[in-house]
Amino acid sequence: QVQLVESGGGLVQAGGSLRLSCVVSGIIASPKSVGWYRQAPGKQRELVARIISGGGKNYADSVKGRFTIFRDNAENTVYLHMNSLKPEDTAVYYCNLVLLSSNDNYWGQGTQVTVSS
Repeated sequence: QVQLVESGGGLVQAGGSLRLSCVVSGIIASPKSVGWYRQAPGKQRELVARIISGGGKNYADSVKGRFTIFRDNAENTVYLHMNSLKPEDTAVYYCNLVLLSSNDNYWGQGTQVTVSS
C-alpha cells in the first residue's frame, strides 16, 4: 500500500525559509512522478514542483528560483526547500505520487504553510 507522509510545515515570516519532507513507502518501482502541490483557501490545487521519471523537474512559474525539489532515494524521501517565502505561498501543501505502471495518483495528508507579512 502506497503511503505518503508529509512534515515540515509551519508559520514563517515573509522572506524566511522552510523545508517540507515527504516519506514515501509501499512502492517497488520508480514512479512516473513525485512532487508537491498546494491549495490555498478558495483556490484550486496547483502544481508547485515535481520530479518526473528520468529525473527531470518541473516548477510552477511562481516558485522558480525560490523553491527546490529533490529526492533522496536512500531515505525514500522527497524534499521541497522553500526560500524567500511570500504571503501568497500560504497554503496546504500536499505530496503527490503517480505510479508509472497504472497512472494511479496518491496523496499525502497535507501540511499547512503560513507566511506572515
